Amino acid sequence: MAASELYTKYARVWIPDVEEVWRSAELTKDYRQGDGVLQLQLEDGKELEYKLDPKTNNLPHLRNPDILVGENDLTALSYLHEPAVLHNLKVRFTDSKLIYTYCGIVLVAINPYETLPIYGSDIINAYSGQNMGDMDPHIFAVAEEAYKQMARDERNQSIIVSGESGAGKTVSAKYAMRYFATVSGSASEANVEEKVLASNPIMESIGNAKTTRNDNSSRFGKYIEIGFDKRYHIIGANMRTYLLEKSRVVFQADEERNYHIFYQLCASAHLPEFKALKLGKADNFHYTKQGRNPVIDGIDDAKEMSTTRNAFTLLGVNESYQMGLFRILASILHLGNVEVKDRDSDSSIIPPNNGHLSVFCELMGVTYQDMSHWLCHKKLKTATETYIKPVPKLQAINARDALAKHIYAKLFNWIVDHVNKSLHSTVKQHSFIGVLDIYGFETFEINSFEQFCINYANEKLQQQFNMHVFKLEQEEYMKEQIPWTLIDFYDNQPCINLIEAKMGVLDLLDEECKMPKGSDDSWAQKLYNTHLKTCSLFEKPRMSNKAFIIQHFADKVEYQCDGFLEKNKDTVNEEQIHVLKASKFDLLVELFHDEEKATSPTGAAPTTGGRTRLSVKPVKSKAGQSSKEHKKTVGLQFRNSLHLLMETLNATTPHYVRCIKPNDFKFAFTFDPKRAVQQLRACGVLETIRISAAGFPSRWTYQEFFSRYRVLMIQKDVLTDRKMTCKNVLEKLVQDPDKYQFGKTKIFFRAGQVAYLEKLRADKLRAACIRIQKTIRCWLARKKYLRMKHAATTIQRYVRGHQARCLAKFLRRTRAAIIIQKYQRMYVQRTCYKRKQAAALAMQCILRAYMARQLYKALLREHKAIIIQKMVRGWLARQWFKRSLRAIVYLQCCIRRMRAKWELKKLKIEARSVEHFKKLNIGMENKIMQLQRRIDEQNKDNRSLSERLNGLEISHAAESERMRVEVHRLRGAEEDAKNNANKVTTLLEELERLRKDLKNTQKEKKAIEDWAKTYQDEMEQMISELKEQNHLLKNEKNDLNRLIQEQGQQWTEKMQRALKEETQQLENDLNEERSRYQNLLTEHLRLEEKYDDLKEEISLAVNVPKPGHRRTDSTHSSNESECTYNSEFAESEEGSRGGEDVSKAILDMSLFLKLQKRVSELEQEKQSLQNELDRREEQFQRARARDDEEHKKARGAELEYESLKRQELESENKKLKHHLNEMRQSLRGSAEAGSAAPGSPPYTVLLDQLNSSNEELEVRKEEVLILRSQLVSQKEAMQHKATMTEPLPYIEDVQKLTDAKEISQAYMGLKDTNRLLESQLQAQRRSHDNEVEVLRGELQSVKEDNNRQQQLLAQNLQLPPEARIEASLQHEITRLTNENLDLMEQLEKQDKTVRKLKKQLKVFAKKINDLEGGQMDVSPGQTTDEPVHPVNIPRREKDFQGMLEYKKEDELKLVKNLILELKPRGVAVNLIPGLPAYILFMCLRHADYVNDDQKVRSLLTSVINSIKKILKKRGDDFETVSFWLSNTCRFLHCLKQYSGDEQFMKHNSPKQNDHCLSNFDLAEYRQVLSDLAIQIYQQLIKSMENILQPMIVSGMLEHETIQGVSGVKPTGLRKRTSSIADEGTYTLDSIIRQLNSFHSIMCQHGTDPELIKQVVKQQFYIIGAVTLNNLLLRKDMCSWSKGMQIRYNVSQLEEWLRDKNLMTCGAKETLEPLIQAAQLLQVKKKTDEDAEAICSMCNALSTAQIVKVLNLYTPVNAFEERVSVLFIRTIQTRLRDRKESPQLLMDTKVIYPVTFPFNPSSLALETIQIPGSLNLAFLTRV
Repeated sequence: MAASELYTKYARVWIPDVEEVWRSAELTKDYRQGDGVLQLQLEDGKELEYKLDPKTNNLPHLRNPDILVGENDLTALSYLHEPAVLHNLKVRFTDSKLIYTYCGIVLVAINPYETLPIYGSDIINAYSGQNMGDMDPHIFAVAEEAYKQMARDERNQSIIVSGESGAGKTVSAKYAMRYFATVSGSASEANVEEKVLASNPIMESIGNAKTTRNDNSSRFGKYIEIGFDKRYHIIGANMRTYLLEKSRVVFQADEERNYHIFYQLCASAHLPEFKALKLGKADNFHYTKQGRNPVIDGIDDAKEMSTTRNAFTLLGVNESYQMGLFRILASILHLGNVEVKDRDSDSSIIPPNNGHLSVFCELMGVTYQDMSHWLCHKKLKTATETYIKPVPKLQAINARDALAKHIYAKLFNWIVDHVNKSLHSTVKQHSFIGVLDIYGFETFEINSFEQFCINYANEKLQQQFNMHVFKLEQEEYMKEQIPWTLIDFYDNQPCINLIEAKMGVLDLLDEECKMPKGSDDSWAQKLYNTHLKTCSLFEKPRMSNKAFIIQHFADKVEYQCDGFLEKNKDTVNEEQIHVLKASKFDLLVELFHDEEKATSPTGAAPTTGGRTRLSVKPVKSKAGQSSKEHKKTVGLQFRNSLHLLMETLNATTPHYVRCIKPNDFKFAFTFDPKRAVQQLRACGVLETIRISAAGFPSRWTYQEFFSRYRVLMIQKDVLTDRKMTCKNVLEKLVQDPDKYQFGKTKIFFRAGQVAYLEKLRADKLRAACIRIQKTIRCWLARKKYLRMKHAATTIQRYVRGHQARCLAKFLRRTRAAIIIQKYQRMYVQRTCYKRKQAAALAMQCILRAYMARQLYKALLREHKAIIIQKMVRGWLARQWFKRSLRAIVYLQCCIRRMRAKWELKKLKIEARSVEHFKKLNIGMENKIMQLQRRIDEQNKDNRSLSERLNGLEISHAAESERMRVEVHRLRGAEEDAKNNANKVTTLLEELERLRKDLKNTQKEKKAIEDWAKTYQDEMEQMISELKEQNHLLKNEKNDLNRLIQEQGQQWTEKMQRALKEETQQLENDLNEERSRYQNLLTEHLRLEEKYDDLKEEISLAVNVPKPGHRRTDSTHSSNESECTYNSEFAESEEGSRGGEDVSKAILDMSLFLKLQKRVSELEQEKQSLQNELDRREEQFQRARARDDEEHKKARGAELEYESLKRQELESENKKLKHHLNEMRQSLRGSAEAGSAAPGSPPYTVLLDQLNSSNEELEVRKEEVLILRSQLVSQKEAMQHKATMTEPLPYIEDVQKLTDAKEISQAYMGLKDTNRLLESQLQAQRRSHDNEVEVLRGELQSVKEDNNRQQQLLAQNLQLPPEARIEASLQHEITRLTNENLDLMEQLEKQDKTVRKLKKQLKVFAKKINDLEGGQMDVSPGQTTDEPVHPVNIPRREKDFQGMLEYKKEDELKLVKNLILELKPRGVAVNLIPGLPAYILFMCLRHADYVNDDQKVRSLLTSVINSIKKILKKRGDDFETVSFWLSNTCRFLHCLKQYSGDEQFMKHNSPKQNDHCLSNFDLAEYRQVLSDLAIQIYQQLIKSMENILQPMIVSGMLEHETIQGVSGVKPTGLRKRTSSIADEGTYTLDSIIRQLNSFHSIMCQHGTDPELIKQVVKQQFYIIGAVTLNNLLLRKDMCSWSKGMQIRYNVSQLEEWLRDKNLMTCGAKETLEPLIQAAQLLQVKKKTDEDAEAICSMCNALSTAQIVKVLNLYTPVNAFEERVSVLFIRTIQTRLRDRKESPQLLMDTKVIYPVTFPFNPSSLALETIQIPGSLNLAFLTRV
């Protein structure tokens, strides 16, 4: 394939970049052979000309297709080179948040600097048992592969974890060990992982320090060897250390620290126990202040010190040893502060009384003089003499530092030894897995001896790694029979030879160390002279003569020669050591006790237990060799230990984990390409890629190749032989045969060939897409044209119709207009004529009226004038007469006035004189007399005149009458004239007035109209304003109503939600309690089985069981199967089987002692729990007794109150009777006084009525007495019941629990039970108080009725006697009758209360027995030989029938034939469902009938233990477990149905009610059977899960139910399970067939329908959980096509549920998370709307699961797109408020709590026939 075919326009390449190392670009022009420049465009749009190297003319690396980016295995990439690897790691790490990636056999782990939820027990369970390539990369996958190969190949394994400081090596090693401890089943026994974790704080404190790259850098290497026994359970561990950086004790670079333990000591110096160490701050000591940064952010050294001390305690280091260790560490700090001064140029001295040296000597227990002397002197030995020579200051300081380093190294080794002792096991080791946590390749600005050793070790490891990779490649080629061609790979043996060969760097260094005057400079010159010209890997720096450069496999490293000799010698003044050995400090002496024997820097203990050791320590050291061995250089020791390590690794199967540090700033998920490339080059990942790329890196099976590239074939190319098909196609597609090879099962491709095939496939698919698009667009255009044509025709039809209709309408309107015009014109003319006619007539009328009025007015004026003249003339005459009369009268008056004045004057004058008076008197007398005479005369004249007058009057009267008539006539005429005139005047005046009124009215009308208009305007304005206000108010009202409704609706919804949530919470709590209880039963069963196994192993290890009776342990619980069943045949079988086992077993006393110790611990623990439970039970009984006493007191008061009430009622009756007698006597008296005498008929009738009422009253009295007696008897019965239900005292020894945790758990359990019972008693007490209040109310009402009756009697006394008596008697009879009815009703209520109390007492007794049933010897499983606490079985007296009689000795035979030897697949198939349960119950009924409690107990115990035994024996057989689950439930239902309880007898027939148990109450055994049914159900679920588990992943995920939907992507070295269905591959049909099998078996066995629903629900939960968990851990399964596949599979499962009528069992809801995950794979994932839709849709998935699926989403085809990081962050933002568990995977071990709803049987017991095949002829029907 020519370059021109690949380097075409739009092809993407990688070009070098300074910042990003590699940068992506795209060709804008095709490349042609010979071009020197490539036209490129960067991703940011910038144009670039890339110049090719004219010498090599190498083209830039091609970029892989997007479909391959993010692959789990780097070897799956088509183009294998550095930029492809770097980009793939970056995409997985930053975009998908995946930290693990395979690179062939290497697992690349990138430190995320963030805690991830991918290391839980659920993840461990998901990876357990899986192939390494079937799951996403993980450290657990590597650990599982190592564990599996160890068990399969019987070969030791090694996991090599490497990487630079801060890359996460220690964490990876810790997770690998956690995985081993979990999957090996020893996490709860050996606790090796816990011990190792407990050692971590210790090893980190003494071996870790802060560096510039890591705050917690391990400054030593370690190899942890985890040992396994023959069953591959962890039995122990051992840790070895390498190359502790001792120089850090005395020197630290800037921004670095010493080992953590020193700073922890200084931070804890204030503690009282550390006062004697005389420590202070870290800045006060020379050894801890050189780095000038003694504090690590976020780390509390004092708290870390507490953790370290606790870890020491856990590992068995007591307090005294701990304080000794701290004394030594403190003395090292004080030693560093010892000041040495110059005495002269060749000697030095320590000033006397140096404070720090004094403290050092005091802490170390040595003398001050000796230590100060030998710090400044040294001893020189010659052949004959010994000299003591002073040393200069510099050498003295170096000697001081060497001593400090030596002491610390000894202390480090001592601690490692004690850690190994705590991890050591005495059991023989069968195999091991080693975990090597070793430093990676290091290069700093200044590299010294430590870096040289580290890089030397990495060279050796890299060589071993290269050889292993090369070996695997060779094996793969040979396996596939590919012609082997030598692959050229980098061999670092020359570099290793440069270091370790003869005359190598280490050899020359050791030789220089032996020279008396050897120095670093002379050694450097030797290196230059030896290797500079002979070795190309050795170089000399240009500007230095004290350094050298070595070309390692990773990079060139420059080493500074200063300090090499000193560090290699690691010399210590022997006299100083002797001083320390002479110390009085025991621990210090112990450190230096084996000084002569130590040849390894680790100080490991001798080899034990068959372990492979890496130390070079001889088994036995000779005295003469001690000094020589002690003088071994550090380099030599390290080289020897490294050789042993390599031998160990070569003897094991290695697994590689390369840890990468993504950045130097510890930012989470931040990828620095420069740092990553450096580490990838250093750890050998790129070398692996290069070796793979040199051969055939891409490998496909023939079926996978056919499935993937089927689109490139035509129909005639497809043959039945897939291999020939692939060969034919490849010959056509790839012309160069060297680009591929055909193996036995795989096709091997060169690098880049898969990309070429992918390009051809993409082009073919693109062409097919174009053709499909063309056809679809044509079809869409034609459909659109046809729609438009049809629409145009339709529009035309409707338009023309509309026009025709418009024309017809126009014609109709024209004709109608003419007619309208005709009639309109006629109407106008007629109207005009009529108007003119009316006008003419009106004018004529008006004219004629006018003329008439004018004539009338003329006549009227003439008449008026005459009248006016007449009136004027009369008026003038009258006026003249009146004036004349007035003048005459006036004249007369004047004259008379004048005369009167004159007369008056005279009289005045006369009156003034007396004489005048006298004369006047005389004259007066005369005058009187004269007047008297005159009067007489006048009278006479008057008489005559009157007579004359009478005559005149008569005549005058007649004349007057005549004149009067005439005057009357004249006056009438005058009046008429006047009236007429007045009438005219009045009319005129009225007319004028009316005109004025009219004017006024018009004015008023105008004013009123103006006012009305103004008022109307104002009112309209006001109305409009009111309307607006009304509208606003209405709107406000509507808003308020709407708001109220919304609030009401919200409150309603909120209350409904709250109610629903509360209900759901209560249901969840109930399910949790039920699940917790069932889990406890499961744990109890597991402990029983474990106890059985231990007991059997002990019995087999001690002696051979003899035939006959075998004694059982009396301490066993009654629920245990081994303590009650002692049949002969069982014993014989067990005896024979035990003999066979013993014949095959090998006695192991250590195992026996361990098991015996474990059994004794379990028994002691059980006894302590029993004692604590007894004590808690006694406390509970005392509290319950107090509550019962209070309840009795309250009940007694209530009964006394009722008796008082009865007495009051009786007294009232007596009073009424007395009133009746009085009434009778008064009646007799009134009868004697009246007409009704005794003996008369009315009196007799009344007397009879009175007598009858009196008799009825006596009857009521007797009823009251009967009620009183019944109440007293009930009270006595309740007291008797209370005394009977009190528990029997336990007479057992009480011991205290030793475990505080168990005490607290037992106490909390009993405390909760006490609270529950107390709440129930309080509720009962409140109900009794309510009843008392009701009775008081009734008493009050009775009193009121009595008062009303008295008032009624008083009123009746006013009535007539007969009516009064009749009314009184009738009322009294009515009252007594009502009172009787009330008393009867009250009696019924009391009876119900008594029954309710009895039931509650039964419930309380049952709960107490349940508490006792777990550990006490009172349970139904107890044998008759060991009665400790028999069950209280109350007797009954009822009829019986439908029973089976058997003899006591036939019980074993019954159990054997009916349970132990019954085969569900044989005889049981043809039986009635539940027949064994019916037979057992009929036998139980007979035992109940004969009233034999021992027989009942023995039968039930034997049945329960036999079922347990058969389940233990055949617990893996689903059919057997299902059969006995069905029969156990049926037996339980029979016990309930025939128990006699009303709640279970509702559906019974009368005959079935007659069959109820008559003598015993078996409620306690019902609870035991319910627990047994729960255990069987859980066993059924486990058996079903074991069958389904291998099918689920293959059938639901891997198998293509819809062929052709999923595409196969290229895979790497870690081949995944093929999705193509082979003969042994499980499919969805396999799962459905298995589900059908489960369902048919359960239906055949007669399992309850509700129980079947629960089993199906559990099945579907397992299917959904396992499928979803694998989906979340497999990147290749997260694609659009796989989502469609999953949804189709789920629909098939739903269809199965519909066929079985199980849609309501809740199984579909358990698949909801899987359904939503499949939908998530298929929905759009781009916009915010899509994010909102996903958040609302995926409510059954957690946030972690949603994000995980989005991160894992992988396009299978080039047309799909990846999910952007921004979209995933949007999803996380929207879901951050969710409150949910952070757990990623679903718990597949969850078992829903099971319930057994009561299901009565309609089968009559007397109709059951026992088939002869059961061999139960000894049973007799009764």
